[in-house]
Amino acid sequence: MLLQIHSYVAYAVLILVLAALLNSIIGFSSNKPYSDKNKKIYLFTLIASHIQLLIGLVWFFTSPKIAALTEGGMGAVMKNSAARNAVVEHPITMLIAIALITIGFSKHKKKEDAKSKFKTIMVFYGIALLLILAKIPWKMWFAS
Repeated sequence: MLLQIHSYVAYAVLILVLAALLNSIIGFSSNKPYSDKNKKIYLFTLIASHIQLLIGLVWFFTSPKIAALTEGGMGAVMKNSAARNAVVEHPITMLIAIALITIGFSKHKKKEDAKSKFKTIMVFYGIALLLILAKIPWKMWFAS
C-alpha cells in the first residue's frame, strides 16, 4: 500500500514540477511580474516533493529491497542492475532532485527582480525535472 501511495504522490510531484517549470518559463520569457500565485506554485511543488521524499524513505527502509541489501551486501546489489537501481540509483537521484528544488526555491526568494526569480526556478526545477524523469521506474508505472 505504501508503494501505491508513493506512486500516486509521484504523479502529483511530476505534474507540479512540470507546472512550476512551465510557469517560470512563461514568466521569464514574457517579462511578467512575479506574484503570490507564482510563489504558491513553487511552494506547493516544494511541499509535495518533500512529502514524496518522506514516503519514499519510509518505503525504502521498510521494503524487501533493504533486506536484499543486508543479506547479500552492497557488492551483490551493485552487480544486479535492477537491485542497484532500486537501492542506490533511484533514491540518490531523487534526493538530488529534491535538494535542487529546495535550493532553487530558497535562492529564488532572495532575488529582487521577477526575471531573476523566474530564471532561478527555471534552472533548478528544470534540472530536477530531468533527474526525476531519468529515474522514474517507467516499467512499473505502465505495468499497473
